[in-house]
Amino acid sequence: MSKRDYYETLEVSRDASSAELKKAFKKKAMKFHPDRNPDDPEADAKFKEAAEAYEVLNDPQKKSAYDQFGHSGVEGMGGGGQGFNDVNINDIFGDIFGDVFGTRSSSRRSRRGSDLQYNLDLSLKEAVLGAQKKIKIPSHKSCIDCDGSGAARGSSPSVCSNCNGAGQVRLQQGFFSVQQTCSACSGSGQTIKDPCKPCRGLGATKENKTLSVNIPAGVDNGDKVRLTGEGEWEKGGQSGDLYVAIRVIDNPIFEREGKDLYLEAPIPFEISIIGGAVKIPTLEGSLSLKIPPQTQTGKIFRVKGKGAAVVRNSRRGDLLCRVIVETPSSLDRKQSKLLKEFTDSLSQSKNYPGTESFSKAADKFKE
Repeated sequence: MSKRDYYETLEVSRDASSAELKKAFKKKAMKFHPDRNPDDPEADAKFKEAAEAYEVLNDPQKKSAYDQFGHSGVEGMGGGGQGFNDVNINDIFGDIFGDVFGTRSSSRRSRRGSDLQYNLDLSLKEAVLGAQKKIKIPSHKSCIDCDGSGAARGSSPSVCSNCNGAGQVRLQQGFFSVQQTCSACSGSGQTIKDPCKPCRGLGATKENKTLSVNIPAGVDNGDKVRLTGEGEWEKGGQSGDLYVAIRVIDNPIFEREGKDLYLEAPIPFEISIIGGAVKIPTLEGSLSLKIPPQTQTGKIFRVKGKGAAVVRNSRRGDLLCRVIVETPSSLDRKQSKLLKEFTDSLSQSKNYPGTESFSKAADKFKE
């Protein structure tokens, strides 16, 4: 079953502000929250659907990826990922909203690493046709010495006495109850008296990681591909996401304009006169372009379906080839003589209508 459009789910316009998104989600949450609808699977599903839509649309990077690529852009396109299966209501509205529904204040809020960006250069061919690219990024892996605990061998982390393992402390401010990250354990809910030396108590060591990135056909400068969970590592929490930002390298032959590609191709003088065929390049290889007799410089030929594409639209544009008639150079005496004999046989009024009309127009300025 395909997912509903996130904007439709929250019933907001595509240019809705952050405040409008929050208001729309709060309305949905008040209606479908499981605490208000116990033993109602349909209400629970609608609540999760609304929470997922809000989490994406309220995050500028995720919203940008969704607007460009749809659901595939925020579900780890090319990188897989867990999606949004664990949306935490407290992460979105905090404890005031949680208190309305009786959310347990003692539960530790999920921490998340920062999102990161990797700039990836692509050739025009890769951008238009799509590609599979390998990238290397710094990453973390669980420390072998402490098995990821951060504590030295023979010891173990202790429950934080300041927050009792919750990772957060509650402060009462008048009518409202505010929850803050515990300063003693930095939100982990644990303290380490004897830290592991190899990882310095972090629980993980650095390493370089190779990722495979699926570049969809039709990307352009500024587009981003999201790899879920490949961003900054967070101990005891969820890793952020990695956004691969596309930069398309200028091509010496083709120019891209929307869904179409443009190029200029020289054609021999004699072919422009009597007609023939010339080879022109495309992104998939060369093809033969038929040139009719008496073709002039500047004529544009359209080759259907050999242009660019845009993401989420498999239909490609066209290749537009502008021909430039190349006059012969470095002629020897015999060639020059033959060419003169040929040109002497021509009539300006009959064989050069453009030159004839221009001459007549120019003569009027002399009068």
